[in-house]
Amino acid sequence: MLTQFEEKMEKTLASLGRDYQGIRAGRANPHILDKIKVDYYGTPTPLQQVGNISVPEARMLVIQPWDSSLIKAIEKAIQNSDIGINPSNDGKVIRLVFPELTEERRKELVKDVKKKGENAKVAIRNIRRDANDFLKKQNKASEISEDELKDNEEKVQKMTDKFIKEVDKAIDEKSQEILTI
Repeated sequence: MLTQFEEKMEKTLASLGRDYQGIRAGRANPHILDKIKVDYYGTPTPLQQVGNISVPEARMLVIQPWDSSLIKAIEKAIQNSDIGINPSNDGKVIRLVFPELTEERRKELVKDVKKKGENAKVAIRNIRRDANDFLKKQNKASEISEDELKDNEEKVQKMTDKFIKEVDKAIDEKSQEILTI
């Protein structure tokens, strides 16, 4: 009966993980390009579907389009995105060189990581509230007893605590990754 709420909490945690993959921490990560769409013959297409993305060095991504006529479209999509890196191309491949992060930029990224983590915690607490409301309605309709209500509310709280701890752990790990030079 509580599995639907646990699944929602797991999805919240997974969503936070995907958000964190898009935050660059000084080294090149192909996931930073996940949200970029390229105009492929009039259709917005994910960058991963129009070329091969590789990481030849710690701070460089290389994008090799399968169709070389797409180089300009890929460059434009990257420039219009919010990743803040200027692409360079040699006619065959596009290179993205990640500059070393400044101390100030690292602190901004850590703030962003904490903000996203707090939003995930709020979402988990909202799921807890929904679960408790669901249990109270069942109790009112005499589908469950007072004892079952209390037991299930405790289970919901333990589940919430577990996921909040995991969010805190994810925040700490990503913050450490960003602050490590």
